Amino acid sequence: MRSLKIAIEEHMADPGTIDNTKGLFDGRSWMRDYLLNSHGQLLADMDAANIEMSILSLSALGIQGIPERKKAVEAAHRANDYLAEQVARNPKRFRGFAALPLQDPDAAARELVRCVKELGFLGALVNGFSQVDTEQSAVYLDMPQYWDFWGTVESLDVPFYLHPRDPLPNWTPFLDGHPWFMAARLAFTIETSSHALRLMASGLFDKYPKLTIILGHLGETIPNQIWRIDHRIAVMPPKGIPAKKKLDEYFRNNFYVTTSGNYCTPTFMNTVQWMGTDRILFAVDFPFEKVSEAVQWFDNIDVVNEADWNKIARTNAEKLFKLNTKETPPLQSTELDLSAAK
Repeated sequence: MRSLKIAIEEHMADPGTIDNTKGLFDGRSWMRDYLLNSHGQLLADMDAANIEMSILSLSALGIQGIPERKKAVEAAHRANDYLAEQVARNPKRFRGFAALPLQDPDAAARELVRCVKELGFLGALVNGFSQVDTEQSAVYLDMPQYWDFWGTVESLDVPFYLHPRDPLPNWTPFLDGHPWFMAARLAFTIETSSHALRLMASGLFDKYPKLTIILGHLGETIPNQIWRIDHRIAVMPPKGIPAKKKLDEYFRNNFYVTTSGNYCTPTFMNTVQWMGTDRILFAVDFPFEKVSEAVQWFDNIDVVNEADWNKIARTNAEKLFKLNTKETPPLQSTELDLSAAK
């Protein structure tokens, strides 16, 4: 087995939000226990797979599926406190991403500051667009009411993980009659890649050039599509596009991608060719994907050299999250010596 890894998209739930996640169980009721007890199956899998640390985050839909603003704010605060308690039980193995009530951008900014400065979280993970005031709304993060929030993210110098969710059912007529393409099979990546491209085209990174966004699943197909998008924008320039640069410049300079749930070597190779190895991070997507499958694939990749493999496995994460880690030989969970700088 190769050297120790840091996994950065591993999910949990708190008792107050677990019902927002049950639609993703797909008959696998055991996921409820896995999400509510990170110190059980996930920690055992980490030990078996030589994963030194996991960064935990609230599973979809999490806070984004709570239309009532006050309830969303309260739920995020409770969920973050719960996650902080879980991390405190084993801080050598777990750290956290903040859940944010973006139904209220000002409250979301305050909650992020609290989570980073008081709870020691490493950034935020948000499950796509937010439903605001009504279940039929979809409010995206390029909209003007969020720009001050993004200024807070940049000032804190922490990354923001844009995680998938399904589009609203009435927004997917192209999938009508084909439910097998919903969720992680296809709809997640259509929704999330579109959201990320909206951020790039909006001019957000011109105003906040130090923002860092993370995408899972080897970039949600963007490495395969962005050349053609930029090409067609250049061939037929759209009127009024706010972005001052080609979208691929933002993608290469403001985004990281993870290996979560996409254990495909040709896709991995294309992503490496597009953005290099300095902006790829190891992740599993627990419990929706198996730790053993992710590690079996990643530990046996032979298309990058050992130095680049180690970047993806851990050192990129150490730099991005400002972790002060000292790699040790494979040991059991109570014996690992790892401290994280706040």
